[in-house]
Amino acid sequence: MQLTEVSAKTGYVWFRQGIWLFRRNPLAFLTLFFAYLLAMTVISVIPVIGGLLPLFFIPGVAVGFMAACRDTIAGKPVFPTILIDGFRSYGSVAAKRLVVLGFAYMIAMMAVFASSALADGGTLLRLMTVGGPLDGAAVANGDLSLALLASMVLYVPVAMLFWFAPILATWHDVPPVKAMFFSIVSCWRNRGAFVVYAVLWFAVSSAVSFGLSMLMRLAGVGDYAYAVLMPALIVTMTMLYCSFYATYRGCFGMQEPATVKLPGPNADR
Repeated sequence: MQLTEVSAKTGYVWFRQGIWLFRRNPLAFLTLFFAYLLAMTVISVIPVIGGLLPLFFIPGVAVGFMAACRDTIAGKPVFPTILIDGFRSYGSVAAKRLVVLGFAYMIAMMAVFASSALADGGTLLRLMTVGGPLDGAAVANGDLSLALLASMVLYVPVAMLFWFAPILATWHDVPPVKAMFFSIVSCWRNRGAFVVYAVLWFAVSSAVSFGLSMLMRLAGVGDYAYAVLMPALIVTMTMLYCSFYATYRGCFGMQEPATVKLPGPNADR
């Protein structure tokens, strides 16, 4: 494993590579994404702990999605069962490390949501853990929006800690604490590229969500916006997930040689 440092413009390369990777096998990636959503929906209905369990599985699912990207590049078939690849394909030690990271991620996210309670009295924390109706007063006076903004800011260091940690723990045999350390160091060293990368995906998702809704309203079919907007957002999110693999390739290299290389910054679109 070798941690590399890249220029800010590499964020644009990662963005394009994620789209390119999705286009290589869109049906497989969309199937994975729907399988993930279905599994998390089923898990979330478990009493008491259902609201927290999806957070626990995120590091493991991240490894599965990265494996799907790796296999797609190598020309291998991708099936929904690859989502649990991290727990079954790299030995018991790697699986235990993913369990540790899962608990750590769950605790970190609980801390983020708990901190947001200072802004809205716990409305966001309750929504993310046990669900229930929205607090109308919190929405009306802007407390929930403030809590969401605070959560986004607090989530940045959490994302840096766990961005590469699951893949380092499984593919590179790095213990959980060291994996989180290497992850945050890599994100910080390449912060320019990650800022460009984040801005591009934020711009795309905003254009899809707000731009598409506005166009449909102007066309007089605003009542059907949800039916068009949701599939578009799902495709956008799936491409974003594919681009995670590009960030790993850019910052740490590959687990194994691939038969097909990701396109560079000057490749044809």
